[in-house]
Amino acid sequence: MAKPRIRPEAASDPEAIRAEALTLLARRDWLTAELGEKLHSAGGDPQVTAQVIAELVQERLLDDARYAERYVTSRSERGQGPLRIAAELASLGAPRELIEAAIEAGPDWRAVARRVRRRKFGDAAPDSWAEKARQSRFLQYRGFSSDHIRAATGADPEPD
Repeated sequence: MAKPRIRPEAASDPEAIRAEALTLLARRDWLTAELGEKLHSAGGDPQVTAQVIAELVQERLLDDARYAERYVTSRSERGQGPLRIAAELASLGAPRELIEAAIEAGPDWRAVARRVRRRKFGDAAPDSWAEKARQSRFLQYRGFSSDHIRAATGADPEPD
């Protein structure tokens, strides 16, 4: 177990918890639930931690919607699909409505799936059912839906 970063005598001190929160936020964005758990495991009192997090949200230093949008953008640029991204966000504790809004506001998922398929398998469309199935499994693992996969592999009757 990691050593608590907040001294036991400062566990109820809002300034000490805020300082630790700002140190963590300086490195990267966090979901409110994720940051709360991190501060609690660092030795912060849960009630004071919740108060500090509420202040950070009010000051817009902590914003779950911004976090979800950036997460979707970064993961889609790495070639992950909406199903996988949504599952990862859910495992981090993001609310379902927030996940759905971020995925909806994300990129054109069909275009992302086509780009990922092209990068892995080349420009030529799959010429056999076996090759199409292999590419489909790859895209499915990456988190794309069947509609996105059909569009990427050329099985879609009307590709966008």
